[in-house]
Amino acid sequence: MSSNRQTTRLGAEERREQLLQAALATFGRNGFVATSMNDVALEAGVTKPVLYQHFDSKHHLYLELLAATGEELVERLSDVVTSAANGREQVERSFSTFFRFFADEPGHFTVLFGEGVRSDPSFTAELLRVEDAFAAFTADFIDIPGLDRADRLLYARAIAGMLESSVRRWIQEGERRNPDDAAAMMAELAWRGLRGLGSNR
Repeated sequence: MSSNRQTTRLGAEERREQLLQAALATFGRNGFVATSMNDVALEAGVTKPVLYQHFDSKHHLYLELLAATGEELVERLSDVVTSAANGREQVERSFSTFFRFFADEPGHFTVLFGEGVRSDPSFTAELLRVEDAFAAFTADFIDIPGLDRADRLLYARAIAGMLESSVRRWIQEGERRNPDDAAAMMAELAWRGLRGLGSNR
């Protein structure tokens, strides 16, 4: 590791991305409170002064990681939703993508929803921004006659909460169920609920 510190020369953007990946690994394992800047530096194979050249505090680093993780999730969901053929496919693809995002990198869940995130006002504000973005595009495929935009956003936030709690439980159970199977179950539940709501209005 010491030789990497001496010989590896990365551009500023490449180094910053490397440090964010190291932060994802360390914060994803241990959470915000239990992770130090020294832990991140060791994971990245750099000295702490190098880390501090890019992020002036652990708080700053975590805030940027939180934003980047949330943006990646929303972008992936947006991509699959816009390419879906119909509403049912939108629901199924978005739920599968949501579960797969955390299955592929469990640290994503700790970063977004782990202990300490909602206890810090700036972290909470960033998480709310991500949740608002998710609700905004989810509301667009809730096509039920009689629902105004505010109603659709309310249902979209309920769907987001259902997904978060489902993934949390799935992770706590040791990921015993295939993520695509779990997503399909939740998509079926959501779709039946939304269609039932539509038929009753």
